[in-house]
Amino acid sequence: MDMNQCIVDALKIATDTKAFELGERILERTPILFKEHFPGRKAVVIADLNTWKAAGEAVFGYMQAAGVPCEHYVIQEEKEFHSEWSYVERLDNVLDRTGAVAVAVGSGVINDLCKLASFHHNQQYMCVATAASVDGYSSSGAVVTKEGAKINIETHAPQVILADVDVLAAAPREMTAAGYGDLAAKVPAGAEWMIADLFGTEPIQPAAWHVLQDVLDELLADPKGVAEGKPAAIASLFTGLTLSGIAMQAAKSSRPASCTDHLFSHILDMTNHRYKGKLQSHGFQVAVGTLTMCAFFDEFFKMDLSKLDVDACVAAWPTLEQEQQRAIALFKDFPVPMLGYTEITKKYNDKDTVRVQLTRVKENWPEFKAKLQAQCYPFKKMQALFAEAGAPTDPEQIGVSRRQLRSMVDLAQLLRWRINLLDLAKRACIYDELVARVFGKGGAWEID
Repeated sequence: MDMNQCIVDALKIATDTKAFELGERILERTPILFKEHFPGRKAVVIADLNTWKAAGEAVFGYMQAAGVPCEHYVIQEEKEFHSEWSYVERLDNVLDRTGAVAVAVGSGVINDLCKLASFHHNQQYMCVATAASVDGYSSSGAVVTKEGAKINIETHAPQVILADVDVLAAAPREMTAAGYGDLAAKVPAGAEWMIADLFGTEPIQPAAWHVLQDVLDELLADPKGVAEGKPAAIASLFTGLTLSGIAMQAAKSSRPASCTDHLFSHILDMTNHRYKGKLQSHGFQVAVGTLTMCAFFDEFFKMDLSKLDVDACVAAWPTLEQEQQRAIALFKDFPVPMLGYTEITKKYNDKDTVRVQLTRVKENWPEFKAKLQAQCYPFKKMQALFAEAGAPTDPEQIGVSRRQLRSMVDLAQLLRWRINLLDLAKRACIYDELVARVFGKGGAWEID
């Protein structure tokens, strides 16, 4: 795999990102790229306490030395913070006051905050990455929490991304392992996109699919190198995360990068989940969701849907009103109690549509199953990769019991309008059996 060629090819389909530079000891190129892409503009370097030390202070110094009009703003009131709406408002004020272009120095949170604030000001921005921890650097979506709900707002990806491998490799190992977990999520997410494609709800977009999926296996091939902070492995991981974001740009959707795997993380975020007093990283939460979906696919592949009784499944299919009431009951104690109702209303299909969907599955089962199996890693394989990379291999490692994880499955199925494996299972009347196999005796997440 030629990473440079992957980057060149990806930039051809990117809608927002015009430059992506990855290399060792390249922080000093920040002002060069800034002047090229934002000529005559003032910059404001935005960081938090940790990323200011990691790269922000150096970037600010390089900008000043190069004669770029520049200020800096460091979020330092809290050492631990998430991408919450109040911080967006704070950065809106910074951009109002300075009239500058944001230079986001950080990882997921700083990038999303700058992304949305820049969007509010109808301008683009530059990102200097500090950890290979998330795929959101190059995505056009900004994930923020507003009024208790985790929402993905379509904005614009950074126009310029610079990633110094030395800075990335110096990031805490947990952050890099989280990035590996986030990248690995594209495996089951890809399989669920194939289901949505068969159903006709979200057809696969070839450019967005191939830019990442064609090289995904290679990008995940060195988990030990990732854990050890080897520059080549870190560069490969960051390239994969960036390709994922560019795939989202091309698709104008997060569909190429996430599905049910990410919903488990969203639930934990919205319920303010903590372990040992700390918020858990997006990538670690997604890793648990990824393993869970691999376990579901393992059990799903043991079923023979070529014998599916489509008539019986259609007859048993509930009405929209029944599904809405189920959602209300499930989410009654959730921080956003009407979220399930809203999302199931968006993705509900009538009986005729469900008949078409299930008929497609039944008539294409052997071939379709083979394609899904070629895409999705078995649970044991994914678990072994995570063990080498330093990512969680069990939900209890992030403070989630298996019983708690089981309770999250029903919420995840209703949490977003996007069609997923659990939706197929509901339609085919195998949902309860599938859940029982994963969490029952001998299952991947057997509950004592």
